[in-house]
Amino acid sequence: MDMTLHPGWWDIALRLALAVAAGAAVGLNREAGGHSAGFRTTVLVTLAASLAMIQANILLAVAGKTPGSFGNMDYMRLPLGILTGMGFIGGGAILKRGNLVSGVTTAATLWSMTVVGLCFGGGQLILGCVGTALILSVLVGVKWIDLRVRREHHAHVEVAGLSDGPSICDFHSVLAAAGYRSNFLRKTRGSEQEPELTVFDVKWDQPEAAGPPIELLNLLHRTYDLRSFEVIAEGMH
Repeated sequence: MDMTLHPGWWDIALRLALAVAAGAAVGLNREAGGHSAGFRTTVLVTLAASLAMIQANILLAVAGKTPGSFGNMDYMRLPLGILTGMGFIGGGAILKRGNLVSGVTTAATLWSMTVVGLCFGGGQLILGCVGTALILSVLVGVKWIDLRVRREHHAHVEVAGLSDGPSICDFHSVLAAAGYRSNFLRKTRGSEQEPELTVFDVKWDQPEAAGPPIELLNLLHRTYDLRSFEVIAEGMH
């Protein structure tokens, strides 16, 4: 279906219904994942974009230079303004905590659903349906692949008593033999009540789907007096 200069009420109702359905399908996926922009937010974004495009579609019929007019308005600026405004909403969904950046996928999803809403509002129903299907396939299928891609993880490991027993070099050798990489970070001075603590940055490669590093924890518990093990989150989600 192409954009017509005089869309009827049934045509408008179909565009809005498809926009709501597309927003609901993607919104349910985001809601199930516990993301900040869930079901209602995604539906509202898609619906608002569709309404803006329908409004521009209706006003296109009255656009043009007439002898009695003062200027010629470009009604297509309305949906373009919607896309720009969505950039601000998406920016508000992105949060940065230390090295961890979250909300990037949520912002991209909202922006993508805005484009889908514009497609439905402009009468490009097949394009909007295909776009919705592709967005869902990325959110579901690509996430399955992403969880199984090997990536670097690292944790801050705090060990007590290295000065009295094994040395720092021994720590690096033991972990290297097991396939882990380690860097010395700092050493804290002990007291009569508390032993001296040494902190290392330990790195390893594994997919997200593998879960917590149980083998590394078992190795550290068996070999050293492990006081703390803090996994450092990094990257964008």
